[in-house]
Amino acid sequence: MVRDLPPELGPNAIAVLQGHTFMYSDAVGDVAPGSIGGLVHNDTRIVNRWELTVNDAPLLVLSSGAVEPYSAVFFLTNPELADVQANHVGVRRQRFLDGGLHERIHVQSFAADPVSLQIRLVVGTDFADLFEIKETVRDRSANISRSHAQDGSWLQLTYRNGSFEACTRVEADPPAHRVEGDALVWDLRLELNQEWRCELHVPLRVGQEEVRPLRRDFDKVFGGCVSDRAAQWRTVAPELRSDDNTLDEVWNKTTVDLFALLIEVRHPERTGVLFAAGMPWFLTLFGRDILIMCFQTLSFSPRASRQALLSLAEMQGTKIDGFSDEEPGKIMHEIRNGELTQLGLKPHNPYYGSADATQLWLILLSEYWRWAREDEFVRGLRDHAYAALRWIDEYGDRDGDGYVEYATRSPQGLGNQCWRDSWDGVRFADSSLPVLPIATCEIQGYTYDAKLRAAELADGPFDDPELARRLRAEANQLYERFNRDFWIDDRGGFYALGLDGDKRQIDSMTSNMGHLLWSGIVPPDRAAIVARQLMSDQMFSGWGIRTTSTAERGYNPIGYHMGTVWPHDNSLIAHGLARYGFRQEANRIIMAMLEAAAFSGYRLPEAFSGYDRSFGQAPVPYPTACNPQAWASGAPRLFVRTMLGLDARDGQLILNPDIPPEVGRIALTGTHAFGKLWDIEAVGTQSHVRLSPKEFLLNPPLPDATADRA
Repeated sequence: MVRDLPPELGPNAIAVLQGHTFMYSDAVGDVAPGSIGGLVHNDTRIVNRWELTVNDAPLLVLSSGAVEPYSAVFFLTNPELADVQANHVGVRRQRFLDGGLHERIHVQSFAADPVSLQIRLVVGTDFADLFEIKETVRDRSANISRSHAQDGSWLQLTYRNGSFEACTRVEADPPAHRVEGDALVWDLRLELNQEWRCELHVPLRVGQEEVRPLRRDFDKVFGGCVSDRAAQWRTVAPELRSDDNTLDEVWNKTTVDLFALLIEVRHPERTGVLFAAGMPWFLTLFGRDILIMCFQTLSFSPRASRQALLSLAEMQGTKIDGFSDEEPGKIMHEIRNGELTQLGLKPHNPYYGSADATQLWLILLSEYWRWAREDEFVRGLRDHAYAALRWIDEYGDRDGDGYVEYATRSPQGLGNQCWRDSWDGVRFADSSLPVLPIATCEIQGYTYDAKLRAAELADGPFDDPELARRLRAEANQLYERFNRDFWIDDRGGFYALGLDGDKRQIDSMTSNMGHLLWSGIVPPDRAAIVARQLMSDQMFSGWGIRTTSTAERGYNPIGYHMGTVWPHDNSLIAHGLARYGFRQEANRIIMAMLEAAAFSGYRLPEAFSGYDRSFGQAPVPYPTACNPQAWASGAPRLFVRTMLGLDARDGQLILNPDIPPEVGRIALTGTHAFGKLWDIEAVGTQSHVRLSPKEFLLNPPLPDATADRA
């Protein structure tokens, strides 16, 4: 049985992350065994127990929280002890990730008389694969060996299983006075106001990879100094100022969050710096997620799109493999590096169970070309684009009916391979589950858009006019066929969520029809109907568009895809509404999303509950939402682009603003287009654009995801 977030970590759980590494603890900084907390690197849990006690008693939290995405601080005190009154020992834990885990423990006595304190750090590990952490962890204890230094300076646990090896080594300075089992113990005698400090370092070692900590100075990390990586990222990130403080704060917060999600993806010939999908469970590359996130942010960070296109092309499918759902030309869904994947027990090396990532790759390739006009780069990906187009027709359309549908061939594959990829994410209105294969509506919209965009590339850098004519004819045929087969006249009219394996319309009303506006497959006369449905009380919660209408039998405000509100979903819907001229409706969604972000530290989570706004004064959190999450962090970028009416066509920047009165003026400095930086300012429906005076390097590199030169 899959577990949700367990109560052991509590609602104030604190996470720090960097690259492929995260640590998740409770508000005291502890990780209890049996929880989903711990230190995880490259899909392997390195630490599953990390508990600090004073005289065998757990500490009490005064305050704690993240300082930066990669650092946190915990202010603690003692409970009532046999020889020490409560609140007479102050403890501060400073923690950060940088090529490893680093933690400094600072203890100070405020007791009038000298006190004897035993500081104990209990360390444990189960070397669980990430897939096991959320389910059932296999007992590996028989294969875990232990060792420690005689002087107490380090404690090490090592695991081997065939070709897979992992190691947890905790280095202590000053050394522990003794090592008891898996615990480091220090015996202290402190006078009034006397202080004691200890630094702990955990290098990262999984398989053949070993990352040695850089041992950055704690005072520098927690003294307000910005790392070289963060400074470099902020240098290339556009700056936004507006008359709305909420918009400014959301923009700045998501700039930091996107930086925190940078990871390295290694290929045989190159290493790419890309965005992980989300914290904590998705600190890896997901095809669909990064492609949508790159579309959201392309006009503000084109280098990320360039890297994503290259990396996904290098992993494009070349053969038929039922275990991994790989097919020639198909863009991958997810890649993992844990033990179960390395030993071939999981199909994620990589896994290809996504029926829309291939079309989204073509869409992003087109969008990148429109904004960058790099003909040579795009021509270099022509064979990959042609392979993607062949996949759509030869493998995506499984039964020759002209629609892309999905049905996994893998015993461990995803049942649903659209963005609603939970097991119950696709249902009929009566809540029954459809039979496979399934052709969801938005996948057909993506396919339509991908073929039109590929035709544009064929007319341009590919220099293949015959292909362009064929693709446009196929897109037109899909347009007619789709609007015949997916439209439902009942309930005022709407698009079916999909067609099931028996070609029955999946008649639930969902947010997926909003993606059709983004793709442009909706006839103008039906666009008004779709807009009205999306903004109805059944679909619009007051905070955003729900994934599923409240009128459906399967609606659940805390169901993962059955009633929650997803910021990325809303960003595409708002962009689609604006495309069809429904600017007021688009702005209503945007303002609701910004107001929701203000209740969560100006960060939009992966999703929040679909309760109506009248239900409470703040949006109700979704219990296991990723925070931060890439396409949620990308949503505000697309919101700004939508308000500005910002586009790039034929080497020209297009501005058609409709700025809500609440936002007032938007000033955007450093927008990337055509190898130059542009400054944009807009108020209401008026705007102007000019070349930015900022120095600009064509496609400036993303900051290194792991190395720091500070």
